[in-house]
Amino acid sequence: MGEREEDDKEAWLQLRPVEPLPSQCCGAGCSPCVFDLYQRDLARWEAARASKDRSLLGGKESQSCPSKLSPETFLAFRISAVDKLTKDTYRVRFALPRNSQLGLRPGQHLILRGIIDDLEIQRAYTPISPANAEGYFEVLIKCYQTGLMSRYVESWRAGDTAFWRGPFGGFFYKPNQYGELLMLAAGTGLAPMVPILHSITDNADDETFITLVGCFKTFEGIYLKAFLQEQARFWNVRIFFVLSQSPPLFLIIPGELPRAASLELPGQDPLRPPGPGPD
Repeated sequence: MGEREEDDKEAWLQLRPVEPLPSQCCGAGCSPCVFDLYQRDLARWEAARASKDRSLLGGKESQSCPSKLSPETFLAFRISAVDKLTKDTYRVRFALPRNSQLGLRPGQHLILRGIIDDLEIQRAYTPISPANAEGYFEVLIKCYQTGLMSRYVESWRAGDTAFWRGPFGGFFYKPNQYGELLMLAAGTGLAPMVPILHSITDNADDETFITLVGCFKTFEGIYLKAFLQEQARFWNVRIFFVLSQSPPLFLIIPGELPRAASLELPGQDPLRPPGPGPD
């Protein structure tokens, strides 16, 4: 009897949730956070152990592509394409089943989980595909030489599987909510702006005026250049590129010749474009 009880105790301890490491938190202020999920699972484990009912242990990770996201559970998505945009930046497409939609609202993001050298890490990324895209979603990811998640992403090939949870984010864009929007983005900070741009220009009834200032090192290093040039043709969209490694005091405006770097904002004094970001 004593050995059986000891074996049972050991079995329950093996089922006890493992407290996350600091590296497993993406730092984006998500709710629920990975530590919130740990506390939830720990409470579930304690209740199951007290009642000796293992059926109370739920919430296991899905290994198949779902039709709906979950902010609490990582779900598997198959990689259908990996497109290298620059020497260190990738656009990755993930497949959705049955031509379904991801279900994010413009302004929301997802959490990606990666495992490198037995260390679990999590990072936040904003899909750049239109909110109404069917059968897929895309993300823009920059890789860094010493980044753990970067090593994981650079190992991706079409057909691989990656795990995401979400959606997260407290900013929700509504059509015509603002008369004008000024967007400032450096490098891959452009990603959260893209679905909002999609949302406005795909809606003929949305007359919001947009000014996007994107900061990059070089003209060749501008992400999603073709998409931005297409967006700049809309009557209510202005796009400026500020380049840190080009001659000073010049902007590149899609579809136009370079002009002096001063940006006139409605109702404001002329505003110098922001300096280059961390990209």
